Amino acid sequence: MKIDWAALGSVFGVSLVVTVALVGLFTLGIVGLSKKESATRAGGSATLAVSGAYLCFALCSAAVAYGIFLIVA
Repeated sequence: MKIDWAALGSVFGVSLVVTVALVGLFTLGIVGLSKKESATRAGGSATLAVSGAYLCFALCSAAVAYGIFLIVA
């Protein structure tokens, strides 16, 4: 049995980068929603923060859906 270490390292590297990117996007979404809460308490509007948060969540959902598509196909 021969292990292709270069391919294994490549898969590990891509998985690490994609995982960090998805966690970062989700974190930005949560931060955007928390800005909405603080702006609501102050009597302001946070439409840009909320729309950015929803965009981050949509990108996370798209990445997860694409990963499931790759697994199933």
